[in-house]
Amino acid sequence: MVIKESYNYAFIDGQNLNLAIRGMGWKLDFKRFRVYLKEKYDVERAYYFIGYLDTNSVLYKSLQEAGYVLIFKPVLINKDNKVKGNCDAELVLHSMIEYSNYKKAVIVTGDGDFYCLVNYLKEQEKLKTVLVPNRHKYSSLLRKAGEGRYIAFMNELRPKLIYKKKRTP
Repeated sequence: MVIKESYNYAFIDGQNLNLAIRGMGWKLDFKRFRVYLKEKYDVERAYYFIGYLDTNSVLYKSLQEAGYVLIFKPVLINKDNKVKGNCDAELVLHSMIEYSNYKKAVIVTGDGDFYCLVNYLKEQEKLKTVLVPNRHKYSSLLRKAGEGRYIAFMNELRPKLIYKKKRTP
């Protein structure tokens, strides 16, 4: 397969992205975010890793319509009725399954569990950037792995990517 010069993929830690953005007091417009990934990082395919709940079918449909490829993980509900659906292993595995299909990877997370992936992609010259949702709350391991030109932050993107409710006439 011939890889075109700008054929980049994004691998998005959905839980980390969502919690970090909401923790800063705003809601992400996923459709605008997908356009941003395309325009800023030449992302042709954006994989969004998310736990699966039957009750979230509207969310899943809207993410797919916005251009994301969803990778689901079954979730568990613990004894406190909290949902647990950590998708870290799926993101790492999928980035390796797709490795030969992309030129560079954009990893969207602030989670240090991805240190080994980020470091490996950087060593192989396959890392475009680590896009961290919150500059003030992310792993020091990612700071180390993404030193220099490999880290970007979403804090300043709020005006561009904040979700605005559509007004009904």
